[in-house]
Amino acid sequence: MNSDWNKDLKIKFTVQDPCQLVRKSFGDPVAEDMRYVVKSVVGEENFVEMYPNRSNNYCCGGGGGFLQSGFPEARRYYGKRKFEQIMETGADYCLTPCHNCHAQIHDLKEHYDGNYHTTHLWTIICLSLGILGENEREYLGSDLAGFGL
Repeated sequence: MNSDWNKDLKIKFTVQDPCQLVRKSFGDPVAEDMRYVVKSVVGEENFVEMYPNRSNNYCCGGGGGFLQSGFPEARRYYGKRKFEQIMETGADYCLTPCHNCHAQIHDLKEHYDGNYHTTHLWTIICLSLGILGENEREYLGSDLAGFGL
């Protein structure tokens, strides 16, 4: 696992700190571990931090069953601050280790017409290892969809 693939591309990434994993469970130590992994696979110079972050990061608005609640307008309203936070980073990709965060952040991007891609953390790990399958690239942008094939 290394970041050589992104040295020339210089694609910028940020990462979502999931409420359940970080704020409610393991705290800042797991957030630090996640950043270590992300920086290892995209390059430290290509990582953009959200502010606030770690245990103080904003909730995406999709967890705790809200994603499946049937109230998309309310969910998007509560997630707008997260959308703005991601946009402020200028990152090309928002990496999400949580499925609920991924679905919510992707939906926020579509709803508010964002200019970032939402990608599962494992997708970028597999891309960095050169083992990302052709059928596992749905959430990658055109800049990475064919990379390494």
